[in-house]
Amino acid sequence: MCNIYITGLGIISAIGNNVSETLVSLKAKKTGIKPIQYLNTVHKNEFVVGEVAYSNEELAKISGIIDYKKHSRSTLLALIAAKQAFENSNIDINDGLKTGIISASTVGGMDITEDTYRLESSTENNNFIFIHYVSNHVDEICKTLNINDFSATISTACSSSANAIMNGARMIKAGRLDRVIVGGTDALSKFTLNGFNTLMILDKELCSPFDENRRGLNLGEGAAYLVLESEKAVKKYNKKIYGKVLGYANANDAYHQTASSPEGNGATLAMKQAIASAKITPNQISYINVHGTGTTNNDDSEGAALQNIYGDKVPPFSSTKSYTGHTLAAAGSIEAVFSILSINNNLIFPNINLKNKIEKFNFKPETEIIDNKDISVVLSNSFGFGGNNTTLIFGKNN
Repeated sequence: MCNIYITGLGIISAIGNNVSETLVSLKAKKTGIKPIQYLNTVHKNEFVVGEVAYSNEELAKISGIIDYKKHSRSTLLALIAAKQAFENSNIDINDGLKTGIISASTVGGMDITEDTYRLESSTENNNFIFIHYVSNHVDEICKTLNINDFSATISTACSSSANAIMNGARMIKAGRLDRVIVGGTDALSKFTLNGFNTLMILDKELCSPFDENRRGLNLGEGAAYLVLESEKAVKKYNKKIYGKVLGYANANDAYHQTASSPEGNGATLAMKQAIASAKITPNQISYINVHGTGTTNNDDSEGAALQNIYGDKVPPFSSTKSYTGHTLAAAGSIEAVFSILSINNNLIFPNINLKNKIEKFNFKPETEIIDNKDISVVLSNSFGFGGNNTTLIFGKNN
């Protein structure tokens, strides 16, 4: 059996600029969803979002970038979180081990494009075309961290960074890499805000996932990365191990461009296959971090999937998107960090803002923090448009 060890974590979101700040917010039930401050939009006073509390210029200073105008907000967020994970893992990039990066994004440099696309064509303004590419942040991370062995970008909507983690684990299992930095980044943009508003699935107040009277999601932004390493790499150093990637699966709902099937078919298949991949039984799951967007369709569909597997006896579960908002491509890796924090601190983070459980189900999420339970295995769901459903399973390093 090839073990995939987690040796580094990095994160920035609306609830914290690093791992320790994030844990404090999670334990305090402190949401980061607030009125829009930095995104320049006509909807500024209409919606609340999970915004990182820094301007692009301030993010550039934190990440060590000299000219912030030459980098998208997605890239700045990615550099901060990837550096954290890299340093947390104490990686020596010149130690002879094969190191790669697999990262995810959906909007890429859309914020720069929105600000410059109306300008007249000139050599000076053409730079935004290259910044727009969804892979631009990966190129910048590779340059900054001197990663030369392998790089890839994944964009599968809201399951993107979960797929990055899955594919990183597969690369190590296949012997292609000894270690890989995996995760994703997405910044708020007018493009995504307007798009989700057009779909009529945004909540103008704090979202309430898995509530009977839920009204929709809050958008968020952020970046998170994990360092995955092989047994060979871990044995080379006496590193702290945060946990393992036990299993994973990706399944397609094939139901609708944006909606999930009412029966939760794709989600059910992803969870079942991930559990089988981890070589465990469903009852060994200590906690489920559900996708839980707060939309009528998603929560009904995911609830049906949980029922398909567990009946009415579902393990403790919650959505943490009421803390951060839905961070799109970054959601899977942000919630992977939450999952690892859950395992390392024996905590179940609550589903805040919930008042009434969904009537059709005989189970409901946890609404208070649980700290007296051994959390050994966590299942985390990430479901994307087009029915791209991914489930990850993390476990303690026993």
